[in-house]
Amino acid sequence: MPSKRYLFYISQNYSFEILRPLQEAMISRGDEVKWFVTSFEVNMSKFTKEEVVLKNIESTVKYHPDACFVPGNIIPDFIPGIKVHVFHGLEWKKKGHFIIRDCFDLYCTHGIATTVRFKELADKHQFFDVVETGWPKLDNLFTVPPATYFTPHLNQKKPAILFAPTFSPSLTSAPILFNEIAKLIKRGNYNWIVKFHPKMDKQWIEKYKTLISENFKIIESRNINELLQWADIMISDTSSVIGEFSLLGKPVIALNNSNPGDYLLNISEAEQLSNAITAALSPDEQLKAAIDNYAQELHPYRDGQSSTRILDAVEHILSNGKSSKKSLPINLFRNLKQRRKLKYWRW
Repeated sequence: MPSKRYLFYISQNYSFEILRPLQEAMISRGDEVKWFVTSFEVNMSKFTKEEVVLKNIESTVKYHPDACFVPGNIIPDFIPGIKVHVFHGLEWKKKGHFIIRDCFDLYCTHGIATTVRFKELADKHQFFDVVETGWPKLDNLFTVPPATYFTPHLNQKKPAILFAPTFSPSLTSAPILFNEIAKLIKRGNYNWIVKFHPKMDKQWIEKYKTLISENFKIIESRNINELLQWADIMISDTSSVIGEFSLLGKPVIALNNSNPGDYLLNISEAEQLSNAITAALSPDEQLKAAIDNYAQELHPYRDGQSSTRILDAVEHILSNGKSSKKSLPINLFRNLKQRRKLKYWRW
């Protein structure tokens, strides 16, 4: 069988960690993959010398991919190939997760928590397929070794806490927890790492940088999996990284989570944080069971083969066509906006 041509259509730096396991699986099959960047927010220095980045939209259309893989929400219809949504996070509770934007032929879902709803939507709209595959970003979550962020004597003596707030002004815990986290850092009982979302308000990043301590660091690592392995517990809010961390069976403290479940230690006030940390570091059997149940619904796959399942689903459509009855809708307004954004007017 001749090799396939695949395209990664990206607009954010988080796309690298999501798509590279997929790229590795493609290359192992003898397929070809190229990248197209649509935003100045992508740090071009993150590309390796082996990765091929298409220079403009004309060369992207001319490349004529068999399939396009998108961790974002939009891709224009004038780029050839079936359009595959692989999602940028596991957090299905955020606003907009189940909005159908008329862009995708295939949704690759992660577990029951999202598969059931997307299949209901597929029955309603009848122009896209849904296959539960798991998320490619997690293919090495369970095997990557934890990184070392502090000196050995600090690592051995203190519990490790990851603070990973979301960026949304209405959901982020960064402002509310700042003073309480500052107090806890001064006490020196724990090792702290903060991992901000790329879109976090810069003023809060600078504020947290003032918390200077040997047991506190702000990390900008591109590989969050090794950070999740390092931490004993996580503090967040309604961030998508909560799901990833829960898959490791570890407790999460959430401030005002938008849809809290029994797998979370949800708090409503900053003053509750200290006691919540104590509880998270010694979870009872009920909390452990709730975390495991949530993980099974969110992403039951632990085999590191989600990328393989995605490619199998795509190859099935390329060989047999979609099972859905209709073609993608012609959304003139959205596609005109994309043509204007990308400055592409050929028809």
